[in-house]
Amino acid sequence: MTPLNQRVASHYESLTPQEKRVADFVVDHFDDLISYNSAELAQVSGVSKATVSRLFKRLGYEKYKDMYEELRLLRQSGMPLTEPRDIVHGDTLLARHYKQEMANLLHWTTLLDTQQYSAAIQSLNQARQVGIIGYRNAYPVALHLRSQLIQARAQVSLFPTPGQTLSEELVDYGQQDIVIVIAFRRRPAVIKKLLQQLQRQSVPVITLSEPQALSIQGLATWQFATPLESVSAFDCYSAAMSFVTLMVNSLLHSTLETGRQRIHKIAESYQHLEELEQR
Repeated sequence: MTPLNQRVASHYESLTPQEKRVADFVVDHFDDLISYNSAELAQVSGVSKATVSRLFKRLGYEKYKDMYEELRLLRQSGMPLTEPRDIVHGDTLLARHYKQEMANLLHWTTLLDTQQYSAAIQSLNQARQVGIIGYRNAYPVALHLRSQLIQARAQVSLFPTPGQTLSEELVDYGQQDIVIVIAFRRRPAVIKKLLQQLQRQSVPVITLSEPQALSIQGLATWQFATPLESVSAFDCYSAAMSFVTLMVNSLLHSTLETGRQRIHKIAESYQHLEELEQR
């Protein structure tokens, strides 16, 4: 029996826009999907109940109830429906938070494709210029990446700058450059069109998203994912920050001599401008 999440992934590109809305909700709420009936799933997805029925038939279920029964049996058998959350237990919120953080870190470090990662770092090192894009909850991660990356190499920009749109910023980017797009769930609709435009311009692209980001799958040269799971309502981005730190450290280690020289020059400028407090 093919699991529901694999069925969604294999059929995703052939789904209608309305069906994709349901599929996105299913993937994002896979662990508590069993708590929704078909009418409730239609309501929270903003589609009709008929759309929900069509989707699950397309996924190979005779009716919604068949999928529901499959999930119920999986739960009764003790099989975890998501990797991190089902292993998080503790007597206090702090204890559960700590265990969830550790589970998130273990998840992405275990699944990281090291060959793909090495190729991305090499391209990041060789690129003429680097553009970084992040909206909404991805913006703090993008900003942190830029502030760290600019210490290790030149020509690193965060887009869009105030008052500009993406078209002006990216018109000069091509094969010799690289763009890093950080895009977590509840992404602005422009992200998919942006990635398609960068493909047309032959710009190498790194994406960082949550693992369930099916809507942008296949639109980047290198795709990386970090889980956002938390023990409560709000997503957690510490795993994404950890990945950013690894990226910058990897880049610095690959160009240690020139990277150190740049860091020393920046440190000297700090002193001349008295920008940082002195201990």
